[in-house]
Amino acid sequence: MEVILLERIGRLGQIGDVVKVKDGYARNFLLPQGKALRATEANRAHFENERSQLEARDLERKTDAEAVAGRLGGESFVVIRQAGDNGQLYGSVSTRDIAIAVTDGGFSIERRQVLLDKPIKTLGLHEVRVALHGEVVPTVTVNVARTDDEAKRQARGEDVTQERTDEEEEAAEALAAGEALFEEGVAPEEEHSDENDTSADDRETSA
Repeated sequence: MEVILLERIGRLGQIGDVVKVKDGYARNFLLPQGKALRATEANRAHFENERSQLEARDLERKTDAEAVAGRLGGESFVVIRQAGDNGQLYGSVSTRDIAIAVTDGGFSIERRQVLLDKPIKTLGLHEVRVALHGEVVPTVTVNVARTDDEAKRQARGEDVTQERTDEEEEAAEALAAGEALFEEGVAPEEEHSDENDTSADDRETSA
């Protein structure tokens, strides 16, 4: 489908350019978001009549985006995920996850503004671009860690996938022991109750 761009969009082109895009991209994004018009003769004429106003509005959006970029650029946002000792995530961090983290951090963005070539699948610091405007694309850091403490360590430049300290090993073993007890379904109260029952049986036998 051929469309007329109403604002600069990434690699597509500048405002006023007539470009050919996939039908789904036009119907699901460009047209409903008011970023383009179908390239019909009527719309071409309409665009030329409104060009100056459209360019003025685009410049205003760019100015607003630059103001936000001045505060957003260089910021770091923590995303907590489970991962193995080698740093591989049990899953991945998507554009939606990043958009939520950035929004929770005080900046309102949508997942479509997060420019991610592929999902993040490892712990660590990852640089991610955020498209606030076609010409304003600041970079943020996504700090993916298993805990807030690990996130702080990573921010200091530490590699959390290295061998864990004795304290961390003890904490991990304690957690594993607790999970194992929970899975067996045996609670301390139940064990104590069994001991009382046994004592009672012994007293009856002695009598």
